[in-house]
Amino acid sequence: MAHSTTTYLARAARQPVRWQPWGRDAFALAAKLDRPVLLYVGSDDCHWCAETDRAIYTDPEIGTLINTLFVPVRVDRDERPDVAQRYRAAVERLAGLRGWPLTVFLTADGSAFFGGTYFPADDPITGRGLKQLLPEVARSYREQRSFVVQQAALLQELVFTASHEVRAPLRPSLVQQGIADLMRDLDDAARGGTARGSVMHAQAASVLLRDTTTRASALRALDVMLDTTAEPAVEDPPSLVRAALAGALARAWLVTGERRYREAGHALVQRLADELGRSESVFADQQAYVIEKLLLAAPMLDESTATRRTRAALDFVLQRTYAHGWGVRHTAATNPAIGRGGEAGAVSGGQPGWLQDQAEIALACVAAYQVSHEPHYLDVARDLAAIVEHRYADSAGGYFDVADAAPADRTKHVLDDVLPGANAGIALLQARLAQVTGDPAYRRRAQSTLEAFAGAIPGAGVRAATYLAAARETLQLP
Repeated sequence: MAHSTTTYLARAARQPVRWQPWGRDAFALAAKLDRPVLLYVGSDDCHWCAETDRAIYTDPEIGTLINTLFVPVRVDRDERPDVAQRYRAAVERLAGLRGWPLTVFLTADGSAFFGGTYFPADDPITGRGLKQLLPEVARSYREQRSFVVQQAALLQELVFTASHEVRAPLRPSLVQQGIADLMRDLDDAARGGTARGSVMHAQAASVLLRDTTTRASALRALDVMLDTTAEPAVEDPPSLVRAALAGALARAWLVTGERRYREAGHALVQRLADELGRSESVFADQQAYVIEKLLLAAPMLDESTATRRTRAALDFVLQRTYAHGWGVRHTAATNPAIGRGGEAGAVSGGQPGWLQDQAEIALACVAAYQVSHEPHYLDVARDLAAIVEHRYADSAGGYFDVADAAPADRTKHVLDDVLPGANAGIALLQARLAQVTGDPAYRRRAQSTLEAFAGAIPGAGVRAATYLAAARETLQLP
């Protein structure tokens, strides 16, 4: 762990738990020792992940239990979003829980059979503390192996089925009901004070600002977000959340003319553009999301300097992560070739990045084209759309999270979480390409993509914000 590629993983080397990196070696060790794997997924920007590290994984007793009974594997959610999303879906099916961190128990072939999000160190009353759970899970794995394996196989089938059996027609009524669900969800979050640190809530506010009948809900939520971030005791939200908020504030200024939204949006845009210029590490999907939001927000706020700096940041990310005809890497290349002219081998290293990377970079390029009219940005977006069609498409509809997906990797995500749902992002890209190119084939693809997941949207609330934005543009609704 001390030699890990991210600071989040490297810090874990100081803990008493003997963490292994995600990979074949860890699962081979689990098979050799005949132990289950304890998978822990977290990130630098997660409050409860930091609390878990502080209060739980520094405990020598818990460290001894884990090292004796399990093969512990730690994953940085931002570095391996494919792993994070796969097991997030498993935990949602297992326990009905959403959120981070993830604590998941796996068989030696990587199949989940038990898990949740945050577990306390000790809870003798309910038996849900790690000091109670760890011995019990290990004993079940030893003594009830056939049941554990059966449970894992059933769960894998449920997760697979859930991402495939959701096709339905895309109709305006679906969008209208989705907007109503989203508004109700956002109102609840604003009243409860929880609409303050989430991309999902900011995305939802942006969607609701477009309609006069839902605008009041969006503004209430934005006011909660602004009031919270202004509190001196509250630490800065992650850059992803601030970028989503900047986009919503710019839209709020445009539709209301209220100066406070412009001032708050102006401050966020300037600060984020400055941070992009200083950033050395690159996760393509996260950087591109921030860039796209700034490219959309800055012109609304008359921030021409921020627009230029953000385009320069996009050029830098493309240079380090993109190659024509090959796609986008998740992390930066060491010796990159310039994206629009480089050879594929210059930034390739096996598989291209995840679907999320292709979606976010392409959307950022469309935004850059709209503000600059420079054709190479549109060329990149169209190239990535073609790569997604060729390497990520599922013949049953939608797109897999991983290129050329093996059976174990055949997950497809559409609902928003830390970032917008990847399939929703692809549909939004297709709809915007239809608009800027005039090619109706893109709109047909967007509709097909959205129909592949339409059955998952009723009741999804704020998690469906990007899907609903894509559906509005695809159906050309007001």
